[in-house]
Amino acid sequence: MNIKNNILETIGNTPIIRLNKVAKNFPCEVVAKVDYFNPGNSIKDRMALKMVEVAEKEGKLKPGGTIIEGTSGNTGMGLALAAVVKGYKCIFVTTDKQSKEKADILKAVGAEVIVCPTNVLPDDPKSYYSVAARLAKEVPNSLHMNQYDNLANRLAHYETTGPEIWEQTDGKITHLVCTAGTGGTITGTAQYLKEKNPNIQIWAIDVYGSLLTKYFRTGEVDMNEVHPYISEGFGEDFVPKNYDMSVIDHFEQVTDKDGAIMARKLAKEEGLFCGYSAGSCFQGLLQLKDRLKKDDLVVCIFHDHGSRYVGKIYNDQWMMERGFMEVKTFKDIVSSRSHNRLISIEPTHTVAEAVELMKKYDIEQIPVVNGNGPVGSISENGLFAKVFSNPEIKHASVEAVMEPALPVVPFDTPIERLSTLITKENGAVLSKDDAGNLHIVTKYDIIQSLTK
Repeated sequence: MNIKNNILETIGNTPIIRLNKVAKNFPCEVVAKVDYFNPGNSIKDRMALKMVEVAEKEGKLKPGGTIIEGTSGNTGMGLALAAVVKGYKCIFVTTDKQSKEKADILKAVGAEVIVCPTNVLPDDPKSYYSVAARLAKEVPNSLHMNQYDNLANRLAHYETTGPEIWEQTDGKITHLVCTAGTGGTITGTAQYLKEKNPNIQIWAIDVYGSLLTKYFRTGEVDMNEVHPYISEGFGEDFVPKNYDMSVIDHFEQVTDKDGAIMARKLAKEEGLFCGYSAGSCFQGLLQLKDRLKKDDLVVCIFHDHGSRYVGKIYNDQWMMERGFMEVKTFKDIVSSRSHNRLISIEPTHTVAEAVELMKKYDIEQIPVVNGNGPVGSISENGLFAKVFSNPEIKHASVEAVMEPALPVVPFDTPIERLSTLITKENGAVLSKDDAGNLHIVTKYDIIQSLTK
């Protein structure tokens, strides 16, 4: 029988998956090491377990103790799984830029979560680094894991991630592409791969607002490089001790927007529902595509699962508010039409007049409007049923036969949302522009917009 003794035995041995559609224009094969298959849905399970095991071996983590860590969420999840199995308590300190889902997941597995401000320097007493260090001094029988400077972090990847990639590619890997955060994943994996073949290129993907790229290029810690960024799980405002820059060949920076858009593209085109860093990882590789040759084999590391970002990069409104969402909205449909005048009718007009308007403008849906706004609607389908049973109804007032008013939505409503509102009963949707003018969008408008 193949039965695992506990959840920790399922960590590692994650699959490598070929990228087909998003990499179709690359000169070589591109694959992804998809580490959300770990039980905690991220690559951080590997190093979290290793840090606990090393701490136990060194006598720093004692029975019944408390694990304290500053985390963007994924390391906390890995530590929490280890704590559940091994009988430890957890206190995690995170920042207010991290998704709410991450904090909720940590609480679900029994951890206490403390949220600190993002936009403070690392040595500020309110920073999540400082709070974690302070708690480790105040809480009895506790240990601050400190994933940034704890070399068990990179050791985990030297012992597991690197060997797995080498074996899974039959030693044919030529490039490793990985986002750079604590330094553990990229350094540990690179150390192993470089030992096997020193010609393998290691490309680190960073975010604008992080100082790591300039430090790699100049050896200078320049705090002028540091500014707030939205990307999660990578980039730093200091240089963790896990880094060995000698095993890294290139640093490439990507924007918050490009990383977010690419993550959504991976989900839609490859079925890989990944986190922010995966989108940024592939975006960075895309920017370096011209450096690749026909016989190369590129391995991207996709760190975590998209479920932790459903309120952010996978939320249309969140993306639109930050100018990230290149999506068509009600406003875009109206702007693309040759004429925007709304054809409407008043309740006191006759059914015959409504039919005449439908013929004249070749439309199937007319809002019924009075001085207060929409009060109902007239549709071709609805009229057909009524006129067929009573031809004389053409002399009746619109008010007597009208259907319910059409839904009214904000002018910036995405097409995806509009499509759910247009049903058999509601053939169209209304909205007001900034000047207060009423506009209509029908199912045919949406079909036209999506096929342009």
